[in-house]
Amino acid sequence: MSRATYILAGISYYIISIIIIIIVLTIINKKEKKKYEEEISTLERDKNLIISSSILNELNKVGALVNNDSMQETYDEWQERFKTIKDVEVPKITDALIEIEDTFNEKDYKSLNDKIAKAELEIYYVKTKANFLLDEIKEITLSEERNRETITKLKAKYRKILAKYNNNKLDYKEISKTLELQFENVEKLFSSFEVAMDSNSYEEVGKIVKGLDDLIGNLGIVIEEAPAIILMGKNLIPNKMKDIEKIKSQMEGSGYNLDYLNLDYNIKESEKKLQDVFARLNVLNVEDSTLELKTILGYFDNVYNDFDAEKKARNIFEEYVRKILVKCNKLEKINNGLYKKLDQIKYSYDLTDDDVKVIEVLKTELSGIKKDYNQIVDAYRNKEFAFTRLGKEMENLNTRLNISEEKLNTALKSLGSLEEDEKRAKEQLEEINELLNKTNIKINSYKLPIIPNNYYVQLNEAEVATNELTEELNKKPISIKSLNIRVDNARDLVLKVYSTASEIVKEAAMAEVAIVYGNRYRPVSKNLDNEMTRAEELFFVGEYKKALDNTIRALNNIEPGVYDKLLKQAKKVN
Repeated sequence: MSRATYILAGISYYIISIIIIIIVLTIINKKEKKKYEEEISTLERDKNLIISSSILNELNKVGALVNNDSMQETYDEWQERFKTIKDVEVPKITDALIEIEDTFNEKDYKSLNDKIAKAELEIYYVKTKANFLLDEIKEITLSEERNRETITKLKAKYRKILAKYNNNKLDYKEISKTLELQFENVEKLFSSFEVAMDSNSYEEVGKIVKGLDDLIGNLGIVIEEAPAIILMGKNLIPNKMKDIEKIKSQMEGSGYNLDYLNLDYNIKESEKKLQDVFARLNVLNVEDSTLELKTILGYFDNVYNDFDAEKKARNIFEEYVRKILVKCNKLEKINNGLYKKLDQIKYSYDLTDDDVKVIEVLKTELSGIKKDYNQIVDAYRNKEFAFTRLGKEMENLNTRLNISEEKLNTALKSLGSLEEDEKRAKEQLEEINELLNKTNIKINSYKLPIIPNNYYVQLNEAEVATNELTEELNKKPISIKSLNIRVDNARDLVLKVYSTASEIVKEAAMAEVAIVYGNRYRPVSKNLDNEMTRAEELFFVGEYKKALDNTIRALNNIEPGVYDKLLKQAKKVN
């Protein structure tokens, strides 16, 4: 391409780029313009909605209802506020919108944004004032319908309350006069409502409706709760208090100490609370009364439980007061008998002071239990404490006594077992010697080519342990701890050598049977012949297990399962 062509192409690209930029800017400008047009249109619409026909309609309704100076004054104020909105504030917004239009046409978009924002805020402010004015006017124009509806509901609720009262007058005997006065007040308020409505005294109407709502609401609560309050306050609680005072007097006469229950104080406080509840009930105030009376009733119900607990505790106390003394005396007698023989026991069985310390500890424990027992009995005789406490103290004392009894039983068992251990050791020595003889018989029961060295080592250990056990039994005093160790050691070693002897004989017999059985296959297999020769060599040097394993392994290649067959034959040999 020539140089002129390059220049022409560059100019073309430049022109095209300029055109594209212009098109893009035009599109952006149109979109921005459309956006502002929509915002201005919205502002205009919002301005026009400020003065709605609803305000004029509602004002006209109020005008027709005006029949007193107060109402006239309110109506004139609303007219003035409406006029201010219509003739002063809305025209200001109109001027601001005209100014926005001019700024838009001049394309001064920077200033336009600020003016739109201010106009939006002003429209919102004036619109809020208009809506607030409309709500105030509707409070009057709609009040008649709303109040009539409320009064209708209140009358229906009142009729139910009155019917319930008339059908159950005896339940409200305590407050009948007060209730009937309130019923008269309700009737008067219903009449006052009608008068106020006829005279369009809407402020007065609102007060009357609220007063009726509060009064009827409270009457409903009183009619609902008063029967239960009267029943609890005049019958249930006083009857329970009388019954409790009677039971208290009887129990105290029978030796019970009930001071910890503070019954006299609590009964007086309950009587004060009843007086307060009925004083409030006479002015139809039942707030929290039901809860307070139920709490008092619950308290007196728990007092019955306390009485039952006292009676149960007395039975426990009287049971333990005999049982503990007898048991404590018995344990003391046994322990004192051991204590007198303490030196003799320590010498006979080589015991240390720590070994017999439990006897001295028990002597102190039992003495302490007896002392505490006497203090509890003294407290009972002097009526110092309630039986619930005395019974618990006796239960704790009995627990301590049981622990001491368990310690004493353990000590008796331990000391009594010393003689048993000595006797048992002598019997086991006889058994051990007998087992040693059986071991010798066992090892000689089969003609072994050689007895393995481990047998002689174990036999020597068993004989040494047996001799040590014999020496321990001949000592004076005897150490039972050492004696038991000697017994266990000698028994284990003798059992070990006996087991070794049995195993040697068994393995030797099995190996011999296997070798004899395997000799028939020597001509069949050279390898088996070599293995059998090796097994015989092991057999004659006392390696019976290795000889058996070698033979079984060789025979299994020719006759699988041969071990079970050989085992049967070995048993026949034994």
